[in-house]
Amino acid sequence: MRLGLTSAILHDFSLAELAAFCDANRLKSLELMCWPVASGDSRKFAGVTHVNVDDIIDNGPGLVQQTLYENGDVAISGLGYYPNVLTADVREANVYISHLMKVIRAASILRVPVVNTFVGRDQYKTVDANWPQFMKIWVPLIKYAEDHGVKIGIENCPMKFTLDEWPGGKNLATSPAIWQRMFSDIDSPNFGLNFDPSHLVLQGMDVQKALRGFGGKLLHAHAKDLEVDYERLDEVGFFADKTTDWHTPRIPGNGDVPWDAFFQVLEDVGFQGDVTIEVEDPDFNTREERLGAVLDSRDFLEQFIAPDAEIA
Repeated sequence: MRLGLTSAILHDFSLAELAAFCDANRLKSLELMCWPVASGDSRKFAGVTHVNVDDIIDNGPGLVQQTLYENGDVAISGLGYYPNVLTADVREANVYISHLMKVIRAASILRVPVVNTFVGRDQYKTVDANWPQFMKIWVPLIKYAEDHGVKIGIENCPMKFTLDEWPGGKNLATSPAIWQRMFSDIDSPNFGLNFDPSHLVLQGMDVQKALRGFGGKLLHAHAKDLEVDYERLDEVGFFADKTTDWHTPRIPGNGDVPWDAFFQVLEDVGFQGDVTIEVEDPDFNTREERLGAVLDSRDFLEQFIAPDAEIA
């Protein structure tokens, strides 16, 4: 395994600054955000562009590769773009799909192995009612990824936190039962998981049990924690319209994720990919605070990952 950073938290850093920071601070890889330039997406941690995929497609990989080479020995673990391609708004969905295909092309040009994203969901429909559209959109997208030699890592985030995501959330891929159905219906080695254990804690699920049957589908992982306010949960329950009423994202080690169990199951299933720090903790806002959060996360996680670990 290799410890890296998901770049969204350092949205105000250039690619050169990101690479230099990671190289100087024992972080071996970067998951680089690839939202469209000036996308206008106001969701927190969205809309960040550290790689302009249009530039990569038009001009090749040279500038990005040169920037990384000149600023340290840091690899790209994946390109990240997390829209809702199954939204009921067809025009909006088509914009997302078009850009996701560009991200896949850019990953191929850069020889980046994984593009990380969401499956998406029409939040007002059941899982079964979403399934025909899931198949219609994702069968050709996975074929497109196959044709470009790129794997798609689906994050298991429910995207059900605030009232605008009520009632069903904006991402189908929330549970092992749904993962099994996805990977059965679209049987491709290029279709897998970008796994975040905090999303299992949110749902009261066992991290080890959930992941153990999907080792062969694990392409990438996020290291983010989650703190449950059990007193508040006793008041509003799991089915509160806003799950943020009773939980808060935290940096690794400051929440309820069983990190020893998480890393044990990664070892047990033979995972040799990237685990990237993802900071969404609301206690860290200024540039200095965000940098400190990344370094504190690194210090905590290094006890589970050998500092000289490299991907085989």
